[in-house]
Amino acid sequence: MADRFKDRVAFVTGGSRGIGKGIAKHLAVEGAKIAVIDINEEALQEVEAEFKEEGLELYTKVADVSDFSQVEDAMQEAYKRFGSIDILVNNAGVIKDNMLFKMTAEDWDTVMNVHLKGSFNAAKAAQKYMVESKYGRIINISSTSALGNRGQANYATAKAGLQGFTKTLAIELGKFGITANAVAPGFIETEMTKQTAERVGISFEEMIRLSVQNIPVGRSGHPEDIANAVAFFADEKSSFVSGQVIYVAGGPRN
Repeated sequence: MADRFKDRVAFVTGGSRGIGKGIAKHLAVEGAKIAVIDINEEALQEVEAEFKEEGLELYTKVADVSDFSQVEDAMQEAYKRFGSIDILVNNAGVIKDNMLFKMTAEDWDTVMNVHLKGSFNAAKAAQKYMVESKYGRIINISSTSALGNRGQANYATAKAGLQGFTKTLAIELGKFGITANAVAPGFIETEMTKQTAERVGISFEEMIRLSVQNIPVGRSGHPEDIANAVAFFADEKSSFVSGQVIYVAGGPRN
């Protein structure tokens, strides 16, 4: 499968850690050239060293997805380096969890800006290259929280919004050979879910144990589980699958 994405270029936002890194690594191992943007410079340097050690091609740039000019500049640099933008994975995310009566306007705006505006910015920048080449795969990372989750009014709203965004992109861009789909993870062991455990005041191990009780397949998820679903949508052979949301949660939802 090392040539599954040969000659394809994948642009992954928030790709320095967790799910984003897992997706970037998976696509790279299967032959894609990878561009990753993130605001965490230290994590970017670490992932760059890791890719280099494994002989995988990677472009990185510190960029804030909520700033269109930064995203556009990074996209242009990746295009100049690799020659195309074929796959976009809108993964960049942040959590500012709180019950509604405690949630601040800043908590709300930060989450909307990263998840929704960030995905809009990256899709707008990428579609130019995809339309020109008459080929593209846009994959947005949603969440089971889109169905509602206590303490996540902002995050749930943003993740639900991404699903509507996905379906609209599919309608608008389909005639250009571009598909748009979304992957909605359930409980995945990442730095972000560790933050959630801290917020609710339990150990990460206890959070995993409690979560697994409600997951039909009887285990928690890992970044590679999401990467597998993303790779399906990113595949050239998935050209008749567009506007879909797949819940990767070990069951109908967790």
